[in-house]
Amino acid sequence: MIRSDRRFWPLATGLALLAGYVDAIGFQHLGGYFVSFMSGNGTMLAVRIVSAEGRPSGAVSILALLLGLFVGGVMIGTLIRLASPRYGQVAVLMLVAMLLAVAAGGGGWPALAMVVAMGALNATFERDGEVSIGVTYMTGTLVKIGQHLARMIAGRGRWAWVPYLALWVGFLLGAGLGAWLFPWCGMVALAAASGAALIGAGASWWLHRAP
Repeated sequence: MIRSDRRFWPLATGLALLAGYVDAIGFQHLGGYFVSFMSGNGTMLAVRIVSAEGRPSGAVSILALLLGLFVGGVMIGTLIRLASPRYGQVAVLMLVAMLLAVAAGGGGWPALAMVVAMGALNATFERDGEVSIGVTYMTGTLVKIGQHLARMIAGRGRWAWVPYLALWVGFLLGAGLGAWLFPWCGMVALAAASGAALIGAGASWWLHRAP
């Protein structure tokens, strides 16, 4: 993140909050499966495969589907960025908003649009063809916090860890909000996430036009 334009840090933090919010809602709706934390789904997939006796359980199919949809979302978001280097970020966020609106419509297959949306969201921040800021997975963010805190202690930087902490706190706050609202609103709570993604698209458009 340090190499990224500082103007985009608030947007990145807001999108991390959005990712946590959606992940908490998806986790509750899907009964213990993640829609953005694919490392967790990968671990569960391995455990289910190894522990299965004879025919694989339905959980294996569900986890494999979630992983495939997430990768598909990343691919779609990346293709959009490649097609429009300047305003691809705006287009990706509009796609995320549309997918979350579909998921807000109810359960069943439309709910899986959450997974595609979270995959696409990872293409929001790219530099030289690689993700520069991960907004849906926080393990790497915690590693960055630890690395930069160590550098601060060694006298090689002072505040470089702060943006990463903001990402982590944003994700945590979003997850808490999603966990709180889901029992009251169900999948309709994703309508707010869709609106937030549209706001993010507007903010991105303004940031790219600003001198």
